[in-house]
Amino acid sequence: MTSMSAKATGVSALPWWLVLLNGIAGVIIGFLLITSPAGTLVFLIQVIGLYWFISGIFSIVAIFIDSTGWGWNLFSGILGIIAGIVVLNHPLWSAVLLPNVLILILGIEGLIIGVIGLIQGFRGAGWGAIILGALSVVFGIILIGAYGNNPILTAVTVAWIGGIFALVAGIGGIFAAFRMRK
Repeated sequence: MTSMSAKATGVSALPWWLVLLNGIAGVIIGFLLITSPAGTLVFLIQVIGLYWFISGIFSIVAIFIDSTGWGWNLFSGILGIIAGIVVLNHPLWSAVLLPNVLILILGIEGLIIGVIGLIQGFRGAGWGAIILGALSVVFGIILIGAYGNNPILTAVTVAWIGGIFALVAGIGGIFAAFRMRK
């Protein structure tokens, strides 16, 4: 089956074992975020900082390869390098600041996605959409409610919610992998 026909039929073109590895990684990260949120969050923020740094370098290199959009590539490259250096040099500060900066965005996004999921669920998308929509609304309210009160509590809340989502997605990925294998 070609990838074009796989996309047309809705069947994933990914091998089942790759989906299984993704699911296992999700379960491990979710478990670590729930059981040791501070240490895991610091590690994940460091990974994000390294990603921003490398991505910034690639954005600047892309200017020399393709000059279209060079202004945006230069801006995003410099911003990525600076953000990556700051995060890598200040891991504990970043582990508290980044979740607190992103908390409002995630909370509002959770509310919006939740409401959309509820609307789609009631329009015929099924109980799964309704349940996920309701969970997204609840998590969005929790995130917005936790913002600003206690920065460390907010960071831990983000880690726990991320851990719950990673566990659910990981378990879902594992089941999907075994369904793909059959």
